[in-house]
Amino acid sequence: METNKNVVLHVADVHKNFGGLHALSDIDLQVEEGQTHAIIGPNGAGKSTLLNVIIGRIPPTSGAVVFDGTVLTGKQPHEINQLGVSRVFQTPEIFSDLSVLQNVMTPAFAKRDGAFKINLAKPFERETALREEAEATLEDVGLVERRGAHAGSLSRGDKRRLELAMCLIQKPRLLLLDEPTELLKKIKSRGMTKVIIEHDMHVVFSLADRISVLAGGRIIAEGLPEDVRGDPRVQEAYLGGAH
Repeated sequence: METNKNVVLHVADVHKNFGGLHALSDIDLQVEEGQTHAIIGPNGAGKSTLLNVIIGRIPPTSGAVVFDGTVLTGKQPHEINQLGVSRVFQTPEIFSDLSVLQNVMTPAFAKRDGAFKINLAKPFERETALREEAEATLEDVGLVERRGAHAGSLSRGDKRRLELAMCLIQKPRLLLLDEPTELLKKIKSRGMTKVIIEHDMHVVFSLADRISVLAGGRIIAEGLPEDVRGDPRVQEAYLGGAH
């Protein structure tokens, strides 16, 4: 498939096999800059596997992932993150023993210095500029009042908001989110490109600019929300079975 000049992410002919299981087959996905691109499909369709391939957590069996002209395939997750790609997981990944504020300042240090460094002899709070930026980011996601709390004490929903703040402070160009219904409300005014996995069809059809539908590890339909909604293949594979 030819790549559109506005495409910032191109998953090109990606296959992923786990032994004899074909988790992804013939995946060709293009995401345009500034859009919210939703990936939907029934359980086991390959949605999370696809996101993990994009961020370098698992290598594709064949094919390539290209972000803004740079081939991501073969790069480590931290290298992909440094290029401007961040992911918010369904199960939050945070530093439970650090404060909420320190959690947000840690990736800011990483973005600046090129590695995660936690120097407890020199508390993060002395870095005035980064502290102010971190507090502003926590304000954006509604957690600034909890900045001194231990991250491990937060509710699951607040942990997801914290992980979102940890991504946002890195100013990613591409943000990948897994079931982000509540989180999308926090960032819908931001211009970054977003790829989302979502099961709430009201969210998908109201917020997505474009939708790809996975079933059995293949894209069976793709297009504008109104086109995908009426596709009989989608209704049979996913929508009809879920609603």
